Amino acid sequence: MSPSRGQAPDGGWASLKVAELSEELEARGLPKSGKKAELVARLDADDAAADAPVEEAPEAEADAGPEADAAADEEPDGETEEPDAETEEPEVEQVPKRRRGAAEVSAGQASRRRPRPEPGDVIVVKARARYVRSAPRKARLVMDHIRGKPVEQAQAILRHAPRAVSTDILKLLNSAVANAEVGHELGADELRIRKAFVDEGPTIKRFRPRAMGRATRINKRTSHMTIELTTTERKGR
Repeated sequence: MSPSRGQAPDGGWASLKVAELSEELEARGLPKSGKKAELVARLDADDAAADAPVEEAPEAEADAGPEADAAADEEPDGETEEPDAETEEPEVEQVPKRRRGAAEVSAGQASRRRPRPEPGDVIVVKARARYVRSAPRKARLVMDHIRGKPVEQAQAILRHAPRAVSTDILKLLNSAVANAEVGHELGADELRIRKAFVDEGPTIKRFRPRAMGRATRINKRTSHMTIELTTTERKGR
């Protein structure tokens, strides 16, 4: 049962339900919105304010009447201006705003640098050999024979090619196949050569002695070779 109006129950206001607390607050003219803990605290504060003794302010003012009047007369005129000084709001430091254009430019530059994404159902595996001791012209002649062919056919071509650089290219092709087996669980029979190209590396300059104290310059070329493999047909078909 709910207690009588204005009187807390034996278990305190916390023992009542939220609906009963709301009715009690509405009867007292207090706001009834909030959680149960807030409603209970509001009722306790109202009870404490009702039970507090009323201060006898008029008698105290009457006793200190002459002294208060004398003190008011002695106050200088300058003290009355203090509230105006206190009402002055402190200066707020202005924080510099970030330019919107700068963020947009940086985001645009980052998006331009991203490479073009590959289709989701195509797998591409890459292997690269750098500083191979062979001239780029000679390596490109062999790369042209295996470009676009299945991996097993390209391996057979490289095993029987007469040029010395074929051994280095075969090692690079086997490395790309191993990457596909480890990363995507694909065998050599499921792969073909998507790209095969050679870039020129640094040239090593040497000299060979000749007759009569002369020397002949020798340029030893190097190459950077890259092979990309992909599936023979799109995965899932």
